[in-house]
Amino acid sequence: MSYTGAAIGPGFAFQPSQRYPDPRIEVLDPSFARYRIYSSSVEQLGSGMRWAEGPVYFADGRYLLVSDIPNNRIMRYDEASGAWGVFRQPSNFANGMCRDRQGRLLTCEHLTRRVTRTEYNGHITVLADQYQGKRLNSPNDIVCQSDGSIWFTDPVFGIGGHWEGDKASPELPQSVYRIAPSGELSRVTDALAGPNGLAFSPDEKTLYIAESRATPHRRIVAYDVAAGGQLSNRRVVVDAGGPGAIDGFRVDTDGNLWCGWGGNGAPGVNSADHDGVMVWNPDGKAIGFIRLPERCANVTFGGPKNNRLFMAASHSLYTLYVEGVGAV
Repeated sequence: MSYTGAAIGPGFAFQPSQRYPDPRIEVLDPSFARYRIYSSSVEQLGSGMRWAEGPVYFADGRYLLVSDIPNNRIMRYDEASGAWGVFRQPSNFANGMCRDRQGRLLTCEHLTRRVTRTEYNGHITVLADQYQGKRLNSPNDIVCQSDGSIWFTDPVFGIGGHWEGDKASPELPQSVYRIAPSGELSRVTDALAGPNGLAFSPDEKTLYIAESRATPHRRIVAYDVAAGGQLSNRRVVVDAGGPGAIDGFRVDTDGNLWCGWGGNGAPGVNSADHDGVMVWNPDGKAIGFIRLPERCANVTFGGPKNNRLFMAASHSLYTLYVEGVGAV
């Protein structure tokens, strides 16, 4: 496997670190030091995408899927061989992906404005495409709870133009939905401006949601989760505190949030001005930063020990081994 990555189409040049520890991995608070592996560095696994999103890892097959939304395809990285290529095209401008409790692929599709499940034989089952007789906007990110319920965000990003789907007028407010194990679709909140990435705390008692159009700052809000999916006690956990953009994220077993981050491009040493992955502890304190040469939209954990962080960043897929373990 080449550390400079393989490209499908035009690639993005990447220079791996020549020394340990990798200076791209920044300890913003002493508590993050335990998650940094001294002899692990950022690697580029593949490139040539237009906007990478929604990575999901398949431990049973040792491969990772990542959406390349504007190219209308899902890419696949094979962990054993290093092979990098197209998994599905067209993908209906797929965005967020995850697996259900039976290991099947769940996909948010912009073009068809629906959430689907890929069965073991490859058949596509539609799980949700409308609510109360009106079409969904453009399902964005998705997670599956241990009870089998499926949660997804539905902003208007995919219908705002022709780049990530078809331009259309929204029929519903931007919302977060839950598909119960029975298949019933319910709206859990429509009180967020641009609901984006979402994830549960390790004990699933808290749901985190990125509010990517909040003003004056982007933020992550948290809700208490009751049986049946009712949400309460809304509070702000993370305030980006400036022009930084929070996108998709995952939570580790210690409750830290590993978040795709887009900086403002300003020169200097302030981590928040750069692109990469910002790590916040459960109290909302920034403790670590992984600097990337491209804006990062989403992340996931994988590998045999679930301690390999995969980062979908603009044109490329990057990875880093850490001491943090992704919460399942």
